[in-house]
Amino acid sequence: MNQLLVLFIALCTSLNAPAQESTFEGGEWFKFKLSYSGWFKAGEATLTVTDERYKDKPVYHIKGEGVTTGMAKLFFNVEDHYETYVDQKTILPYLFVRKIDEGGHTKDKIIEFDQQLQKAYVFDKKHNKRSTYDTPASVHDMISSFYYLRDQIDIDKLEEGKETGLDMFFDEENFKFKLRFLGREVITTPFGKVNTLVFRPLVQAGRIFKEKESLTLWVSADKNKIPLRIKADLAVGSLKADLEAYKGLKHPFYIIQD
Repeated sequence: MNQLLVLFIALCTSLNAPAQESTFEGGEWFKFKLSYSGWFKAGEATLTVTDERYKDKPVYHIKGEGVTTGMAKLFFNVEDHYETYVDQKTILPYLFVRKIDEGGHTKDKIIEFDQQLQKAYVFDKKHNKRSTYDTPASVHDMISSFYYLRDQIDIDKLEEGKETGLDMFFDEENFKFKLRFLGREVITTPFGKVNTLVFRPLVQAGRIFKEKESLTLWVSADKNKIPLRIKADLAVGSLKADLEAYKGLKHPFYIIQD
């Protein structure tokens, strides 16, 4: 369950030619409901964007929160907190914060990115340890990748079956994040029927997920590219996350009228 909370906060859309107009702005807020095997609420997650300044540079301060609720909290309590400060023009991160408690497993880390020197400076607050890592050019954290990809997608140039990715630094290592575009689909949401783009994030098979292609993601096919739904087949059961509330969208959100 904790893995889905992390992935849901971080994963969305697909990288392509630069968009003509930015996708989001300060004031945007999303709330998601997570359910286990389709029959009880397992948790919730939120994403919030505010306009701020970091070292005298205009940035988007983006916060992601994920928690288990109700019955799920009795079996496995999760409280995940993520923050990133990204440049408002490039959407590249300057600072990333990760503070989590997942069933007693805790982490408390701050990562400062130097995009020019291609370095990541990691401060592990829990163990009072500082480390420096080399990174690829234009590297992202888990939160900045979501907003960067949303902002760069060109929905008119997507090709079914095409895989795309970017460089990400997470948990003190670099890795390639990849997505495959599956096609278009109309889905029913709490707000009505919506035209969506369907993607498949490629994840590592193992203890949590059944196989490499266990995740499916639906994103609104409009200028907002809103993350509407994600489904994951787990080793035991499945998890689904659905958008249940939003505000502060930059563009109109198109609902299909019956």
